[in-house]
Amino acid sequence: MFKVAVLISGAGTTLKSILDDAKKDASYEVGLVLCDRRCSGTAYAEKENIPYKILERDHTLSDRVLEEVASFDLVVLAGFLSILEGKVLETMKNRIINLHPSLLPSFGGRGMYGIHVHEAVHRSKMPISGCTVHYVDEVVDGGSFILKRIIGIKDAKNPEEIQSLVSSIEKGALTDAIRLLAKGEDFYESTH
Repeated sequence: MFKVAVLISGAGTTLKSILDDAKKDASYEVGLVLCDRRCSGTAYAEKENIPYKILERDHTLSDRVLEEVASFDLVVLAGFLSILEGKVLETMKNRIINLHPSLLPSFGGRGMYGIHVHEAVHRSKMPISGCTVHYVDEVVDGGSFILKRIIGIKDAKNPEEIQSLVSSIEKGALTDAIRLLAKGEDFYESTH
């Protein structure tokens, strides 16, 4: 079985989507949830009897994450707000993925998270936005793309409306990418 560890920082709604998908798909299973702070998302792990740990946010966080996830086939950053660095990125090369709420490489990098991304997209006057599932490497939002999803935003009046539209496609994109990787498929996809 393809074993997945999920890293979270908040409410865990993306974790819940992954857990629901794993029940339906059976090509992968979540075996561990790690958090970089106390958060309500651990309730989903508890409900499914999945081990979870809260790791203190300090300069050794990346090393402690590596100790926990080294045996996993895939690590999914699901709203994980800390930046992984160093040996974990080398050891887990092409085994850590993240979902970014824009069509990378546009609107990515340090400081580009949450509403900040959608504010930048809104200022750009782009008629489309979307999300990108990508591998995590030493450059923030710089890893190779696995899958992109595109959505029209020309009628969005503000960043919050863009965020809502993009949010509607994010969880499906992430679970699709996990399934592709669990089944040994790795390709770039763009859909409307």
